[in-house]
Amino acid sequence: MKDYKKLTRLLVKSCMALLLATVAVFPFETFAQSVRKKISLDEDWRFHYGHAADANKDFNYTISNIFSKTKKAENTAIEPKFDDSEWRKLNIPHDWAVELPFEYKGNFDVMAHGYKPVGGLFPENSVGWYRKRFTISSLDSGQHFTVQFDGIYRDSEIWLNGFYLGNNKSGYLGVSYDITDYIDFGKENILVVRVDASQYEGWFYEGAGIYRHVWLNQFNNLHIAHDGVFVYTKVSENESIISVEVSVENQNLKNAEGRVYNYITDRDGKNLAASAETSFGLDVFESQTIKQELKIDKPHLWSLDDPYLYRMVSVVKSGGKEIDRIITKFGIRTIEIDSEKGLFLNGKHVKIQGVNCHQDHAGVGSALPDYLQYYRLKLLKEFGVNAYRASHNAPTPELLDACDSLGILVMDEQRLLNSSPEYMDQFERLLKRDRNHPSIFMWSIGNEEGYVQKNNFGKRIAQTILAKQQELDPTRTSTYAADLANFYPGINEVILVRGFNYRIHGIDDYHRDHPEQPTIGTEMGSTVTTRGIYTTDSITGYVPDQDITYPWWSSTAEHWWSIAATRDWFMGGFIWTGFDYRGEPTPFEWPNINSHFGILDMCGFPKNIYYYYQSWWTDKDVLHISPHWNWKGKEGEPIDVWVNSNAETVELFLNGKSLGKKDMPRNSHLKWQVPYKVGKLKAVAVKNGKKITSIVETTEAAYQIKLTPDKETIIADGKDATVVNVTVLDKKGREVPDANNHISFSISGDAQIIGVGNGDPSSHEADKCLDGIYARNLFNGKCQLIVQSGKTASDIKITAKAGGLETAVVNIKTLSK
Repeated sequence: MKDYKKLTRLLVKSCMALLLATVAVFPFETFAQSVRKKISLDEDWRFHYGHAADANKDFNYTISNIFSKTKKAENTAIEPKFDDSEWRKLNIPHDWAVELPFEYKGNFDVMAHGYKPVGGLFPENSVGWYRKRFTISSLDSGQHFTVQFDGIYRDSEIWLNGFYLGNNKSGYLGVSYDITDYIDFGKENILVVRVDASQYEGWFYEGAGIYRHVWLNQFNNLHIAHDGVFVYTKVSENESIISVEVSVENQNLKNAEGRVYNYITDRDGKNLAASAETSFGLDVFESQTIKQELKIDKPHLWSLDDPYLYRMVSVVKSGGKEIDRIITKFGIRTIEIDSEKGLFLNGKHVKIQGVNCHQDHAGVGSALPDYLQYYRLKLLKEFGVNAYRASHNAPTPELLDACDSLGILVMDEQRLLNSSPEYMDQFERLLKRDRNHPSIFMWSIGNEEGYVQKNNFGKRIAQTILAKQQELDPTRTSTYAADLANFYPGINEVILVRGFNYRIHGIDDYHRDHPEQPTIGTEMGSTVTTRGIYTTDSITGYVPDQDITYPWWSSTAEHWWSIAATRDWFMGGFIWTGFDYRGEPTPFEWPNINSHFGILDMCGFPKNIYYYYQSWWTDKDVLHISPHWNWKGKEGEPIDVWVNSNAETVELFLNGKSLGKKDMPRNSHLKWQVPYKVGKLKAVAVKNGKKITSIVETTEAAYQIKLTPDKETIIADGKDATVVNVTVLDKKGREVPDANNHISFSISGDAQIIGVGNGDPSSHEADKCLDGIYARNLFNGKCQLIVQSGKTASDIKITAKAGGLETAVVNIKTLSK
């Protein structure tokens, strides 16, 4: 028996030795998993403020010589054994700026960023440290690993297990680091990020922290490169040729051989076309791009009304086995730009009805759940938006996915016009990351670069950037957003599509002088309005909620759209802006903390100008009366009543008495002056022979709260979310438009409120309540909650209370993933 046990031990030992020898001799691909993994690292981080000016409060970062030796991180928060048990626990995405109180400083940067105390004047709030623990199985040793950050605001330094990975300057473009050499397999790994938000990139609210997703990517040493698939299409009458370029790279320590092939499926997974296999051989650390073509007969084209997406599946094989696979969604469509006729999508003329948007939302700042990207775009589409300009920076990937899925064209924009290595690298990363999205119809190489746009510096920089764009994406063209009228020398000499930021009075002369150059409105309008306010209040910082007030450089909505709509050669334009955004308050400063430019406020509640655009940007039956009809104390005083509609005629009635019938001018509005009297204001319109009616009436006092969730079922994955809009009703069930009650909220079940807002540009109430006690004042009858799921399927109950009002309860279900 003893001899048998000894023999067994020797046999096991021999087998293990043989296995290790086999692994050393044969390529690891033989034993590797066939498909790569993309693992979320969003959960269970630790966070603590550092300090931009005091090393002792910055965990010794600026006084420790951490860059003198590899892995030298003693006495800092970089050190793996550092005790972070007292640090705050949180999940990514995270924006620490939105959690800070508002603070008045007579400084442009502070004002422009919404009076949040981040930046050079606030070193105690301008550095944040993040630490994350994760484990990788010993069985995965021999695979390749990267850590991918989709967005960190702003200047970030990153370490794994004390090893320095690198520095990313961009607050908007993500970065990926190879961490294969630094992993401690089978043990705890410590990822550390120091974020320095003391320097700004923009002149608007930008947030602070790891505000986009973080991923761990695992794949074979022989693999498709990061952003290494490029799909583009050519459409003829009955077929489409789909070209795909796949960049493979060998990060084995020996030469490697393999094969690449691609196949296409429809959205249901049905195989439609496949390529042959192409062989390749790569030296150590060598890469190669393999191009193949596939054909689809009678393709289903991607369009604004039918945004159909195919899947390109790119596969790498070696040793007879699949070792890597990437699935790329793409659309088949054509874009043509003509200097006299404008823009054509799939041969159909399209006028750009676009909006500019920054990326923050009420309650959450820049750290938006993915769901909010779709929610915001859905609100834009409802009033006729067909295009989105990501101003003035690379958008989050989920925003582009949403535009692909919903059918919205995108102008994708580089943060800064500069041809230095830093910014050329950022531009290259932007192009490679985004060029597969069918929604993107044009690139923008910069915005209002006043120091160089008129001179030879700007011209040469633009030529360099344009050459890079054509190298990496010859399927599209570029514009530049210029705040110039009829001016040509400089960037405009070389840019392919002339972009106008306002100065629309010069557009006819420019087209006359340069008829060969297409034109587009990169920023239009800029009417400033405050939802539900009808007088100018320079103390509180409000402007009337009508299309009448605008800064000196811009115009009303009606003025610019009347020009754009009547000129085929003018492609249309992008309104400044789709939503209000934190920072850049105009025309007032403190106590304003956000802009008034939006067609919707920061919560996505429509202002009256929304209905002007909806009238002329959609085929919907639009008939909207403003203002509300609650004017206690103003009996007999004249009230300006606006009607927005796309009907042919409108007749207005007060308490049943006609105030006259008027013809609706194209791309305009109607106006009556009505002495106020309690009761009912009614509009009756005729459109294509059909009567349409709209009513506003005087309400009673608020009686009960109403909660309206955007969706009543969410996924229990810890990431899904929904918006819950809050209004109050009188005893007759009518919404009270001028109510300002203080509402408090509670939630039960596995979910949490992650932000509140009300659209008031002068509200200094907290967006985030870290103690969990959420409340908000209504602003002109409305406020909003953002609710995020937990990880347990359960019934969620949200309760809203206010003194003197009936309590409201709404139930939301969470379902298992």
